[in-house]
Amino acid sequence: MSYYISTTLKNTTFKEAIDKTTAALKEEGFGVLTEIDIKATLKKKLDADFYNYTILGACNPQMAHQALQAENKIGTMLPCNVIVQEREPGIVEVSAVDPAASMMAVENDSLAEIAKDVQKKLTKVIKSI
Repeated sequence: MSYYISTTLKNTTFKEAIDKTTAALKEEGFGVLTEIDIKATLKKKLDADFYNYTILGACNPQMAHQALQAENKIGTMLPCNVIVQEREPGIVEVSAVDPAASMMAVENDSLAEIAKDVQKKLTKVIKSI
């Protein structure tokens, strides 16, 4: 089982890909709580060059609330990370964590159902971009 859901966008800019991803997340009830620019962070902290790579910390408040009620330590796995990376100019990959795969380690049937619902929403996000 793969631990992520992914698509590749061609003939787009990195910024456009982030904007499209953020808009698609919003359509499915997710907000972006954090945006981590890996390229800038690695340059600043290590003076290392890296390609365009941003991590979006996406959260659907209703589903996060349900998950926290089902499993009080599930916050260690929140928010859902979505990455946008451009390894070649004009070709941008967008990938989201597969919550059903990542939560298999947690033995909680009600949480598994919530994870499947989030998985469906994130799959819809990725397919719509």
